[in-house]
Amino acid sequence: MSTIDYLLHGLSTAMQWHNVLFVFFGVLIGTVVGVLPGIGPMSGVALLIPITATMTAGLGPEEAATSSIILLAGVYYGAMYGGSTTSILLNTPGESSSVVTTLDGYQMAKQGRAGAALAISAIGSFAAGIVALLGLIFLAQPLSAVAIKFGPAEYFSLMVLGLLAISGLAGKSMIKALMMTAFGLLLATIGIDNVSGVSRFTFDIPELYQGLEFLTVAVGTFAVGEVFKTILEREGNDGELAKINRIMPTKKDLKDSAAPIARGSVLGFFIGLLPGAGAILASFFAYIVEKKLSKNPDKFGKGAIEGVASPESANNAAAGGAMIPLLTLGIPSSGTTAIMMGAFIMYNVQPGPLLFSDHPQLAWGVIASMFVGNLMLLILNMPLVKVFAKVIETPTKYLIPLIIVFSVFGVYAVQYSTFDLLLIMGCGLAGYFLSKNDFPLAPLVLGLILGPMMENNMRRALTISNGDFAIFVQKPVSLVFLIIGLLWIVIPLILKLKGKKVLVNEEG
Repeated sequence: MSTIDYLLHGLSTAMQWHNVLFVFFGVLIGTVVGVLPGIGPMSGVALLIPITATMTAGLGPEEAATSSIILLAGVYYGAMYGGSTTSILLNTPGESSSVVTTLDGYQMAKQGRAGAALAISAIGSFAAGIVALLGLIFLAQPLSAVAIKFGPAEYFSLMVLGLLAISGLAGKSMIKALMMTAFGLLLATIGIDNVSGVSRFTFDIPELYQGLEFLTVAVGTFAVGEVFKTILEREGNDGELAKINRIMPTKKDLKDSAAPIARGSVLGFFIGLLPGAGAILASFFAYIVEKKLSKNPDKFGKGAIEGVASPESANNAAAGGAMIPLLTLGIPSSGTTAIMMGAFIMYNVQPGPLLFSDHPQLAWGVIASMFVGNLMLLILNMPLVKVFAKVIETPTKYLIPLIIVFSVFGVYAVQYSTFDLLLIMGCGLAGYFLSKNDFPLAPLVLGLILGPMMENNMRRALTISNGDFAIFVQKPVSLVFLIIGLLWIVIPLILKLKGKKVLVNEEG
């Protein structure tokens, strides 16, 4: 079968009435999640995993997995769009990748052009979604074909690269990010060892014999952690909401935005492919590129529509690009895709090179649903801009109980364990204190998910080589991955040290 045939089959899966509903709910909930400051796509996806398990209870295993991943993917790229609403109207990023949008988006809103900024953001997001979809269609299978040839040594090194890449770019301090990665890997060792049958770090607590459930840790650290942050720091939406007058952009707005949207989409997609780079880096790069190419760079930061169009397109394209390493290599390239990978595993589906041959309905159904979802986002967000603006004004006293209810009931519905309810609260407190002290949470979750797979591949590689660790550098592809991973950590450190020396010399 050709790629087009697979895509048509995927489209027929995505267009089944229940999957259309899942796409709709996904992008709608995702937009609301993006609009509400502080929640973000990671918390949103983590919060909805247990709910999808309940919603798909009547379907077969393959159908349940397909529908759940379709909904979670919708939440992911819906949230990427939704973050722009608060950036433009409140000067408050809904999530981290929308920080750049505040620079010009809020200035446009103050000038009475909030509607145009939000509309261009929606159009840019749709265009970026189509670019990412085309990239997925044409790159997914070739990458899978290459990845099938990987052995355990190559897979182990690829996972090391994924962990180092996210650690290299997560948070303000690389040391803290690496510490969180190591902590995640340590948490992954809790439970009974599959090979030797020895219990590790269980302290004779029966509930720990099966290990820590990724879902409990993810929902606890992200969703419940945000609740503790809101309560303890008394956070609220104190910004003044900008008024929305005209929603449709003018012909000049569309003309000025066309090239930035195209450039941002392509740039964002390729940055999204890189492990650990993600939407934040994509939006910053896109903004810098537009400012460099502009004939009038001084207008940036004062309400330039290009400063909204390009970064918004880039962060949405990066979300689509991040799906490629997840689906084809089984390596998450961002915190959100790490949580989505946990959802795949929860449904006994292993993302990676065999996904397209073992589960073609799921793989192509998810890819096709991204087109349907992006179309829905455009149709939803253009007329409902004023409605989503009202969502921003949701009082915290209503929002916090809702998040706690979803977290507790969701985790209990999957685990049926009171121990997990205590653990989710413990993880929530830990998540709050860690993020308060600038310890990034994404490397911890990624370490917890990749840990068992890394251990299995390492054991298999050492079995093949009779215990010789040289196998990891003797295999050319494995060596390349390890070198790239090392450079990913070393180069930023060298640049940082050089920067400090220049600063000292200037001051001296």
